[in-house]
Amino acid sequence: MGAPFNYDVLDLTDDEVDAEVRTFGALTAAVRRLNEATLRTTVDHDTVEDVRRQVEELTARLEKSMIPDNFGVSFTKGGRIRGYGNAVVGIRNPNAVPLKVVQDKVNGRASAEFELNALHEGPPGQVHGGVVALVLDQVFGEAAAAGGSPGMTGTLALRYRLNTPLGPCSAEAWVDRRDGIKTIVKGELRRADGTVTVTAEGIFILPRWAREEIAKNGGTP
Repeated sequence: MGAPFNYDVLDLTDDEVDAEVRTFGALTAAVRRLNEATLRTTVDHDTVEDVRRQVEELTARLEKSMIPDNFGVSFTKGGRIRGYGNAVVGIRNPNAVPLKVVQDKVNGRASAEFELNALHEGPPGQVHGGVVALVLDQVFGEAAAAGGSPGMTGTLALRYRLNTPLGPCSAEAWVDRRDGIKTIVKGELRRADGTVTVTAEGIFILPRWAREEIAKNGGTP
């Protein structure tokens, strides 16, 4: 059984990738501001209608040339990853937090500092529990990869110990142990003052197609 998806390898230079990161990253940041402003604005209805018309005109300009469906993940020949559509870290996804994850490949850890705003609200003034799970799933997966055992999320169990207020937050995850094709990762989400609000444990599983590919090349999963 082969991988259920393919990765394109593109002939792009680092300068070209840097340029698209700057250009599209700036556009995405602007749309994120628009998203939050849409939620929080108190301008009059006539102004809202005028802005809506302008947004639709700008959207139509971007829609003149689009990829067929999802963005997917591709690599450059120099090894740069283009996962711009990712729901948590995608630089071209205005719905992403966004998260900038730092990997520690020596110790199998990953961490991130970020801000969750009004768009991430669940209970009044607090972060939605599903957003917490989304963030931790990404950080946990990157910890598993940093530890040399990348895999797909098998389970992710969260314990919501305290409320998480909107605003600055941080997350950290580490490889706890390995059990064959499974990597067990633990971690936590913290408030701005360092107080732990959520603890979690996840199991990340090396998929069958990857195990078969490793075995075909003479390795051991």
